[in-house]
Amino acid sequence: MTKFGELIGVDKPVLIDFYTDWDEVENSVDTLRDVAAALGDRAKVIKIDIKKNETLADALRVKGNPTFMIYKNGVMKWRQTGFQDANTLIGLVQQYV
Repeated sequence: MTKFGELIGVDKPVLIDFYTDWDEVENSVDTLRDVAAALGDRAKVIKIDIKKNETLADALRVKGNPTFMIYKNGVMKWRQTGFQDANTLIGLVQQYV
């Protein structure tokens, strides 16, 4: 939890993808690569495995896969469960750059 606080407590937007590999939801690795490439160093893009980080997922009430969140300065700015395409995510993150 301390490390999570350090990750989200920065001055640039942080897009987080909470995911699990066991679910047959479309793989978002390529999507997140596209988002990271488009945003460059203006934002951080992070994937967090729900099963490996159950305490954090429970604390944030992550119930669906995938669940996306955007944080800036330690404050959650946006949250959505379900697949999102790269252009949508890029547009959302750019609102907080």
